[in-house]
Amino acid sequence: MESFFPNATINKRPTGSAVTVQPDTGHVAVVTGGIGGIGTDICRSLAKHGNKVIATYISFEAERAIEWQKERLEEGLDIHVVECDVTNFRACKKMAKELELQFRSVDILVNCAGITRDATLKKMEAENWHAVLKTNLDSVFNVTRSFINGMVKRQYGRIINISSVNGLKGQFGQTNYSAAKAGMVGFTKSLARELADGGITVNTVSPGYVGTSMVEAMPKDIVDSIVAKIPVGRLAKPSEIGDAVAFLAHTNSGYITGSDISVNGGLFMG
Repeated sequence: MESFFPNATINKRPTGSAVTVQPDTGHVAVVTGGIGGIGTDICRSLAKHGNKVIATYISFEAERAIEWQKERLEEGLDIHVVECDVTNFRACKKMAKELELQFRSVDILVNCAGITRDATLKKMEAENWHAVLKTNLDSVFNVTRSFINGMVKRQYGRIINISSVNGLKGQFGQTNYSAAKAGMVGFTKSLARELADGGITVNTVSPGYVGTSMVEAMPKDIVDSIVAKIPVGRLAKPSEIGDAVAFLAHTNSGYITGSDISVNGGLFMG
């Protein structure tokens, strides 16, 4: 049986039963936007694979962050939370310095923070264009730039940027969002070239439509119309995004860099 993680120790069981994968222990991971829908499952998956995980949130989410941390503890996951405005470069530098003092190193960075402000371009306000670019793309520079020196010094790192199927194919009413997510892919490929010989990998994961609480709250006919366009015939489970990230974050994924894993059920195969 082939393990999802190459060279990992697995316990072979009868067909249909679970496979136990050797955890990738001892690494520290930061997940921006970690208390959000997809971010939560990324944090879960990284923690379940033996990593110490820190999730970021922004100031107005403070109460939610405390509750979120309690919910994870009830699941048996001790995940730290830290406030940081990822659109502010100085705030990101401060966070990186404090976390590296506290945890000695940050080995895994997942840039997952993101917002939408949808409108056709002829109706889009400039402030909504800039808000999406600042949160979804500028933040990737701000946070990555803040942690990159430590990774280079240690000659080890895993950077995973959460893009989107709409960054690959475009989407009506999302010129801002699609531009930011496409920019993230270009950023990833360029940085991967810069860091390839230093033990640091840089990749993207591009989810399609994911069954988060926000999507599941949409009217059934709208959800059904979305699912009808997906070849596998269903929405992605948030855990499937988390598992893709955990795969790229693993020590044994060191030969994968500058790549995109499209977790979209075949919605876009370009």
